[in-house]
Amino acid sequence: MIVEIECLPRPYGEPGAPYSFVEAAIRVIQESGLKYEVSALGTTFEGEPEEAWRVAREAHEACLAAGAESVLTIVKFSQSRMPNPPTMESLTAKFRQDGGAA
Repeated sequence: MIVEIECLPRPYGEPGAPYSFVEAAIRVIQESGLKYEVSALGTTFEGEPEEAWRVAREAHEACLAAGAESVLTIVKFSQSRMPNPPTMESLTAKFRQDGGAA
């Protein structure tokens, strides 16, 4: 399963650490052990469905646990029953600036 998640806490962070609540969500994904990529407007990760759903929920909740007043989370889930389902790498390699192979 591939997941793209964007957590939008209010506020984004605290004075002196303006994105700390967003970074709490990213930290959950980093610590999950799943393959992930942080981009300017969200984070993409991939893993088995049960783990992916759990990590998405924990990332959302991490914003509140870090001190956000509220959080709106936008999530996309892609799951396939194909023998060789798409991966983050297979979907993006030909568009990478480093010229990655498809």
